[in-house]
Amino acid sequence: MPATALPATSPPAALRQALLADRTRTLTQLYARAFPAVQRLVRRQGGSAEDAQDVFQDALVVLVEQAVAGTLMLTASAGTYVVGVSRHLWQHELRRRARLPHQPLPDDPGLLLAEAPAAEEPVFAVLDYVQQLGEKCREVLLAFYYFQQPLTQIAARHGYRSVRSATVQKFKCLERLREKVRAVFTPEFAD
Repeated sequence: MPATALPATSPPAALRQALLADRTRTLTQLYARAFPAVQRLVRRQGGSAEDAQDVFQDALVVLVEQAVAGTLMLTASAGTYVVGVSRHLWQHELRRRARLPHQPLPDDPGLLLAEAPAAEEPVFAVLDYVQQLGEKCREVLLAFYYFQQPLTQIAARHGYRSVRSATVQKFKCLERLREKVRAVFTPEFAD
């Protein structure tokens, strides 16, 4: 077996040496050992082959960075480590997708223009109404809802005496925003 071959169970130092000596061969061997398991995992949980490749490559990047930096701690084989990191990355991706659903773009760019709202239709953008609020309300609402900052941080940043004060102010600002939106849309729904 050549010096750059990756043993089935390699200590971090041996893996590091193999990566430094012949990175391509070492990663190819690791790919052959671990990718089928990652692909099965991702496909079983609703992902595509491309998703599996992306997750696997991200896991390899984690492994290589830690191995080269000397911070890699292996309690199992490198392949098992990559599968575990891939599982974690895929779970993270599934949570992200649940929060932000993915809508694929159509193959024909002309369809995008067809889906655009007509010029005579009013376009409702909440941010336009947020901009009409006072500066402090705008900052509080954006910090909480858009930047997802905790109320403790918002209270400290805006000089509120307690988190409760920040909560009350956020509620008042949200009510002002709701009133502005209702004022615009209530006549349409009165019919």
